Amino acid sequence: MATAARIKANRTNARASTGPKTANGRARSAQNAFKHGLTLHIRFFPEFSAEIEALAREIVGPNAHAEIEGLARQVAEAHLDVCRVRQVRHQFVSSKMKDPLYESQSDRRAKCKFLIRVLSRVFRLKWPKISESILLTKLSEYLLTVPEGAEKFLLILSQESRMLLAFDRYERRALSRRKSAIRALDEARSV
Repeated sequence: MATAARIKANRTNARASTGPKTANGRARSAQNAFKHGLTLHIRFFPEFSAEIEALAREIVGPNAHAEIEGLARQVAEAHLDVCRVRQVRHQFVSSKMKDPLYESQSDRRAKCKFLIRVLSRVFRLKWPKISESILLTKLSEYLLTVPEGAEKFLLILSQESRMLLAFDRYERRALSRRKSAIRALDEARSV
């Protein structure tokens, strides 16, 4: 059984861990869900309204009544949400692939540690007598090597897995909405 002192301590701790305190921190945390804009339904983006209406008309045809058109619009919105998530994921991976200096965080840390070790030895004169040009050439070769091709793609997949999992969650939700909307449209048509 909890004592009065323990209850008071728990309440004090709970008040201390209720999120950001400053206005700046609250404003920043309020935008967490809008990092990619994928949590918002596509109907909230006016630039997609014409595309939604065109796809909905294509789904049901020109002579559908209002209820069927509304359900077709929901199918179109969900389908375009799926396409939008896939496009954002593709742009994300493409931007990482286009980055010529992309490397793993562990490689970057290892290179920084190595560079610090080399520079400390050079400045302490504990480095063997090597010509500066050879030293600079070897250093630049090591520091500027980055993965390419399939190795780089696999590195991106492993390093950015957290973000890619978020895209997968967005896509699963959109696919689920589309599936439900299609079922509702099919049921309404069969009646």
